[in-house]
Amino acid sequence: MREIVYIETSFVSLLVADPSRDLSIAGNQQVTRDWWQLRRESFVCVTSDETLREASLGNERQAHLRLEKLAGMAALPISTAAVELAAQFLATGSLPPAARADAVHLAVATLAEADYLLTWNCRHLANAQILRRLEREAARRGWVLPNVCTPLELMGDSPYENENRPDF
Repeated sequence: MREIVYIETSFVSLLVADPSRDLSIAGNQQVTRDWWQLRRESFVCVTSDETLREASLGNERQAHLRLEKLAGMAALPISTAAVELAAQFLATGSLPPAARADAVHLAVATLAEADYLLTWNCRHLANAQILRRLEREAARRGWVLPNVCTPLELMGDSPYENENRPDF
């Protein structure tokens, strides 16, 4: 059985964004596109109504491109249980109140028993300090969080993995 990857908004935003002149962002864009082309088929990719809502905001052309990439992917609903779990994540104090949407992404992915939550949101989601606190809380309450990671961390056994790697 293939592992489940929850696709969060920041991932799909970088996937379709116009090329950036910022070298760091441009590198992240390339890794995102590489993951989409080389690794996506190795997983069952899902998203949520929250991702679709966020993806529809902003620049009309970019919103259209984001929604086009998400089309055909299972969109998980924001259930009452997901809203309650997101509130519990926020209540831990690990995430600020302004990160409600991020808590919803994590809650939906957790309840869907996703193996991974794929994101470029390193402020609130792919953040080792926040995840460490949430994982401790999760263990106390019987939750199993998905592995929250960036596309670079989920490149796996692709040809990309060994490209330009120095020998140590």
